Parts: sequence; C-alpha cells; structure tokens
Amino acid sequence: MTTPQPERAVVVGGGLAGITAALELADAGLGVTLIEGRPRLGGLAFSFRRGDLTVDNGQHVYLRCCTAYGWFLDRVGGRHLAPLQDRLDVPVLDVAHPGGPRLGRLRRSALPVPLHLARSLATYPHLSLAERASVGRAALALKRLDPADPALDGVDFATWLGRHGQSARTVEALWDLVGVATLNATAPHASLGLAAMVFKTGLLSEPGAADIGWAHVPLGELHDTLARKALASAGVRVETRTKAESLSRTESGAWRVEVSGETLDAEVVVLAVPQREAHDLLPHGALDDPGKLLDIGTAPILNLHVVYDRKVLRQPFFAALGSPVQWVFDRTESSGLTGGGQYLAVSQSAAGDEIDEPVAALRARYLPELERLLPAARGAGVRDFFVTRERTATFAPTPGVGRLRPGAHTNAPGLYLAGAWTATGWPATMEGAVRSGFSAAGAALAVLGRTHAHPLQEAA
Repeated sequence: MTTPQPERAVVVGGGLAGITAALELADAGLGVTLIEGRPRLGGLAFSFRRGDLTVDNGQHVYLRCCTAYGWFLDRVGGRHLAPLQDRLDVPVLDVAHPGGPRLGRLRRSALPVPLHLARSLATYPHLSLAERASVGRAALALKRLDPADPALDGVDFATWLGRHGQSARTVEALWDLVGVATLNATAPHASLGLAAMVFKTGLLSEPGAADIGWAHVPLGELHDTLARKALASAGVRVETRTKAESLSRTESGAWRVEVSGETLDAEVVVLAVPQREAHDLLPHGALDDPGKLLDIGTAPILNLHVVYDRKVLRQPFFAALGSPVQWVFDRTESSGLTGGGQYLAVSQSAAGDEIDEPVAALRARYLPELERLLPAARGAGVRDFFVTRERTATFAPTPGVGRLRPGAHTNAPGLYLAGAWTATGWPATMEGAVRSGFSAAGAALAVLGRTHAHPLQEAA
C-alpha cells in the first residue's frame, strides 16, 4: 500500500512573514518549499559585513507586548539573544531647552495601568505641569477607543490629539517620540486607528507591555542563521537567490510557481512579498480590487552609522529632543567592534526629507548634532561614518490605509497573502509580519481541514 504524499506548499518570500508561514505549514505536516530572491533570509531586518564589523541595516526593537515576535524568537532558539528590559526605561535628552540640556526618563513602575507611568509622567521635565495633566486626560480618552473601529482609520492622529488638548510641544516630546519610532510617521500622517492600537497595546494594556527588547547579536544571526536551522529542522526546503517569475493554475487545480530553471507545483501558495510584488504575481480575479495594493504607500527609514575611536555614550540607547537626531543605540558589542572604540547607530524614521541626501551632507549635519548631544564625542576621532537607506522600509500608516490592506484569504482557493502590510491590525513592525504569517498559514490549514491551534493560544 502506497503512502500518500503530503500536501505541498510554496512560500514566496523569506522575510519574517514567510519564515513564520513556512514553519507553521511544515509543523502541520505539509511539504514546504520557501523561495527568496535575496541571498539571505530576514527581509528588511538583516545584517551585512563592513570590514571587520557585522552591521544591521537598521536598528530594530520590539516590546514585551509583541508576543508573536517573541514566539518567533523562541521558535528559532534566539530569545536569549534579544532580551527585554526588566522595566521600561527610556532616557530622553532635550538639547534645545533655554536653561541648557535636560535629561528626562520615561519609566514604568510595578503599579497597575495607568498608575505604572504616573510617577514618570509627573516628573517628566520636558513638559509643563499643565501639559503633563493633559497627557493623562488624553491617555484615558485613548483607552476608550476601539482601534478596530473603521471610523478611526479615516482620522489622522494629530487632529485627535488637538481635539484632546495636546499642545505642539506635547506631541513632539511624547506622542511623536513614541509614534514616529513605532508607526514610521508623524501624528499628522498617521491613522488614528493604528496610533490607538500602538498606544493602547503598548502603554495602556498591562504594566510591562512597553518594556523594550532588541537583538544583542547581529539581526542576521536571528533572522537568517537561526531561522535557516529551524526551517531545516522542520523539513522546509529553502532556496535563496530564487525569484518567483509567475503563478498559475495547473489542469489538476494545483498551483504552479515558475522560478528560474524550475517549476514548483503545490496545493498551497503563500505570497509573503511586498505589496507591489504581490500585485504583479497575483492571477486575475484573486482580489476584487488588486489596484488597492498599489495604493498602499511606503515610508522610508534612514540609519546613520558612526564609529568613534573612544566611548562617547554610556547608555545602551537614548532618544533626543531639540535635534534632528531621533534615537541613538550603542551597537559596539553586537557588531564585533574591538580596539576600544564605540559604534553608534542613529535611527531616523519618517525620513522622507533626507532619504536621498548625499552621505557628505548627512555627515556634516549629524556629527555636530551628536557632539551637541554627547559632550564626550567632542574631539573624538571618527573612524567611520556610513549610511543605510531603506526607501520602502514600511507601508505608510496614513489615514485610510486600513481599507486598502487585504486579509490572508484571496478569491483563489489555495492562495494566501502574508506580510506586515496585510490586515494584521498592527503597523509595519516585526510583530505584524509574524502575525501575518500566522494568519496565512492558519487560513490555509483550516481550508485543508487540518486541526491547527494558533501559536499564541498554545503559548498562553
């Protein structure tokens, strides 16, 4: 008696969404092939070599509330390599204060929500007493919003903040300080629905939700090296430098994915690629209005990398006010830098005005700013200064984007969509990418009649 062959799946795209979908499908018993056009896995959260350094293309963090990305770290065996803070603690340095630079901190206590941030807010030096009180009132109003309400998607966050008494200074020193880093947009350009989701989940759900975690090793070790090991252990065939050229139906009703030099047939296909690439691969009729995918805008992130000849920053990271600098992270140890210097990564979100500026212009602008923020950098030698640019780092979280984001299902049986740009309810984060992989795999397995427990329900 012949043993029936396992149902087959092809996952197109080796970012976090594709890796997650492939692992979930393989764990359920499907024969899975994952193809990725780049020579590595990890999508837009990757590492590369520059001389003796291993450099991340950009600084990526996650929060304790990012349970799906936490699952991913556990699944690939990398949780210990990307630890979380014991408690939220963000140094915020304002160098434009008339009385001279001021350092404040956003910290939480062990008290229940919303008291966990009350003491920090009460002593936050970058806002007046009246502004601090207004933040508390706005936070309570925000807590009453339902981020899934479609009406919120059509309103910009700045308009809502203005209606709730938030001054321009309050937006700059608090709401945008968090929002730009998580949404990749300033308040006027961010959907209220997505902003409410970020702030409700991160700051108003449970005391530890906003504790920050980040990789203490190069991202490539997590998203490529360890991910490949996990995929191999699950039986997934991984083919990098392999791009899907077309997608069609076979006479038997299966899917056929054409790649260079090979044809892959499968009962399930997951397109885990950027929205424009998905649009180009989708067969006719797969979505009612595929043009919506092209209407999902993109937003850039710029990262500046500075290697000093000595230590100039004693904190692991800080955020800045009164300066074009947004967030600065110490990446010395993770990059493998030796010899007594220090390597700082400056992460600039919503960087549309600067994304194409020459390196020389960026160097002339940002090195003096770092000296203004960090007195120890004055007179320090700069061993290296370089720039990484992700022009389409995230989808743009503009008002109205929610109606453009498709779910995992398509009109074509056996064809599913994944990616942070799909309808995850989250902005374009590593968390959203992993959740989209869960959704695509779960949808496929449900149609195939395979019992499948959601990974986060299993972990609960």
